[in-house]
Amino acid sequence: MEYTKPLAKLIEYFQKLPSIGPKTAQRLALHLLKMPLNEVERFAESMIEAKTTISYCDICFNMSSSNPCEICQNNARNREIICVVGETKDLIAIEKTNEYNGLYHVLQGLISPIDGIGPDDIRIRELLTRVHNDDIKEVILALNPSVEGEATSMYLNKLLKPFGIKISRIAFGIPLGSELEYADELTLIKALEARCEM
Repeated sequence: MEYTKPLAKLIEYFQKLPSIGPKTAQRLALHLLKMPLNEVERFAESMIEAKTTISYCDICFNMSSSNPCEICQNNARNREIICVVGETKDLIAIEKTNEYNGLYHVLQGLISPIDGIGPDDIRIRELLTRVHNDDIKEVILALNPSVEGEATSMYLNKLLKPFGIKISRIAFGIPLGSELEYADELTLIKALEARCEM
């Protein structure tokens, strides 16, 4: 079917979003067109505001509108533990459990030679600097149970061992190959509680 050009363009942009196929993109575009103009304007403004005001924290590389981010600024958090995650979405999933009270380090990706992503392409160097300079007692590796997550965990374990700190890994009650952001809070709570030393 041929759409009128503005609708086709809108559908095309929705399809660029993750997990949005042609039918979902069409449904979203048609829904947007039914919304009142003032709501569409507020929606567009909120996207522009988020894009222009959110950046990465200089300490942990979490997405935030402040620098350092709200978590790094919070003195009530346990500053002796760092939970290492691949992406901000994984940090959000863990935060939703309300069970973890330490700091984070967002790698901004995982080692994936097939995709051309090596150790120097993610925030490993910055993690090592934090562990070296701060009084860190434990690093929790909370990376996805995928080939890339396994490779990154093993690589980090090797680099962190000489620091003489506790290196643990969350236990996984989710299937191999799935992602943290899709795990329910109870599964993540149990995974954090059952973490094991590497």
